Amino acid sequence: MSAGSAVDLVVPMIVLIVLLVSRFAFRVAGWAGVAALASWQASARYALVVMFVFAATAHFNKMKHDLARTVPSYFPRPLLLVYITGVLELLGAAGLMLPEFRRTAAYCLIALLIGMFVANVNAAQKGVTLRGKPATPLWLRTPMQLLFVALLWWSSR
Repeated sequence: MSAGSAVDLVVPMIVLIVLLVSRFAFRVAGWAGVAALASWQASARYALVVMFVFAATAHFNKMKHDLARTVPSYFPRPLLLVYITGVLELLGAAGLMLPEFRRTAAYCLIALLIGMFVANVNAAQKGVTLRGKPATPLWLRTPMQLLFVALLWWSSR
């Protein structure tokens, strides 16, 4: 792997980096005495909130057009789907923070991730670029999606 291709992998993985860094920061806050972050599950849940809010912003900024190109052609109005999925990510993130909605929000976000994986597969197969960089290859995207699903499932218990 050349240095350029390593950089190409890092840029599309910013969402994963946001998740891992915020998870670490929340865990440190928990160790420092922040009661809401005192458990591994809570710190993971709040890191997921940060990740989904961060990811949702791409659905409303200039990157929305890149995301629309990842939507398979058999879906009508790809840009509308990008907006809808962005709103769903924000609603899911809010739901994760509310104990009475936490489990339902996690299930809905898991369903959303599974549904959006179709766009990830399409992007990888078509060579779609995001911010001028290649979409995350499936050999890396698949375990990332599984990690997100597993963390949602585990942290909402």
